[in-house]
Amino acid sequence: MTEILFYHLTESTLENALPGLVERSLSRQWKVVIQTGSQERRDSLDNHLWTWSDASFLAHATDQEPHPEEQPVILTTGEGNPNGATVRFLVDGAVPAHVEAYERLVLMFDGHDQMQLEQAREQWKQLKAGGHTLTYWQQNAEGRWEKKA
Repeated sequence: MTEILFYHLTESTLENALPGLVERSLSRQWKVVIQTGSQERRDSLDNHLWTWSDASFLAHATDQEPHPEEQPVILTTGEGNPNGATVRFLVDGAVPAHVEAYERLVLMFDGHDQMQLEQAREQWKQLKAGGHTLTYWQQNAEGRWEKKA
């Protein structure tokens, strides 16, 4: 069964939090697909992941580039899984589809955006009603993740 995690951003931006979570997934030898809510956000994250740290970068591509199956991380606005990922991150209100196709599904939402909060609550209710096991993580004052449910 797919492990479904909700990550509630309260102390940092998506751009600050996402790379570390993706790196952890890659360290487990998992391929990753990141689904965004818009092409603009996809392209912004594409640029960000190349330069997010002076010490490292995340090798990745968008679904618009050739040979997505060879990429460890794909950024997309669609529901497909072009690189055969086992982990799917959904950001900026992207809606999960094909939940069972992944080992892990991670929904990240901005705690300062009322629309994202409401959408996350609705997704929680729908997935819970579908019989899925869910966990909820929230950032503490230091920006570390704490399991709340």
